[in-house]
Amino acid sequence: MGYSPNEKINFSTQGINPYFLNAHDIFKLFSKKKEIAAYADKVKEIYFFGAGCSSPDKIEVISNGISSFFTKAYVSVEHDLIGSAYATCGDKKGLTCILGTGSNISYYDGKEVHNGAHGLGYALGDEGSGTYFGRKLITSYLYHHMPADLAVEFAETYQVDKESVITNLYQKPAPNIYLASISRFMALHPDHPFIINILREGFQEFVDSNIKDYPNYKSLDTHFVGSIAFYYQDILREVCLNNQIKVGKIYQKPIEGIYNYILRKEGIMV
Repeated sequence: MGYSPNEKINFSTQGINPYFLNAHDIFKLFSKKKEIAAYADKVKEIYFFGAGCSSPDKIEVISNGISSFFTKAYVSVEHDLIGSAYATCGDKKGLTCILGTGSNISYYDGKEVHNGAHGLGYALGDEGSGTYFGRKLITSYLYHHMPADLAVEFAETYQVDKESVITNLYQKPAPNIYLASISRFMALHPDHPFIINILREGFQEFVDSNIKDYPNYKSLDTHFVGSIAFYYQDILREVCLNNQIKVGKIYQKPIEGIYNYILRKEGIMV
């Protein structure tokens, strides 16, 4: 297989979180990707930004998993908030928010990310995230609070009952991914008043519990990364406007921005 140093190869895996996967699990994820097998020993540097990578032991899990596959690469592992800040803020001050499977926020001073008290995970936090909205949909359905027209389709789509939900949340791996997968139901009915109300409430909760914790939030650009922020950005912008929040960039995936930032930082690209 031919290879050019300027060649760009794209591939994706399921989410990698050290709280739900060990090093061997990560190795298996990469091993399943035939398109990168030929390059495993050619990669020299890897920069990984991911959820859960805020402590030395969790960083080690990711680093060991990646290094076991890319055996000749230098591996850098950092928190996903740092990657999001690089992609959205660049070298400027701002708040960077993640609204994807989970949710989080940090202040970036143009050089460093300052973590707050957020990012408590799907059980305690994740306001306005896929896990949050998945949980809201499931509970509204099981409590019979979901409108009848939506409830019929929801039941046909997910076959949700009390027993299956408990099994997925407490007995199977990656319960956060399970909850986030349920949130995709909202995309089928983005104009339904019930869905709009859930989105408004969820984004408002994120604003109240995350963004407003920063006293200077009104004077900063607030950026968002993640599928929830991207696909429901009209309602997100509405909620932010009502709270005097200046919305900056909204990216579904920050990978391209991170890639360009690192190349500029290394002097490879201007």
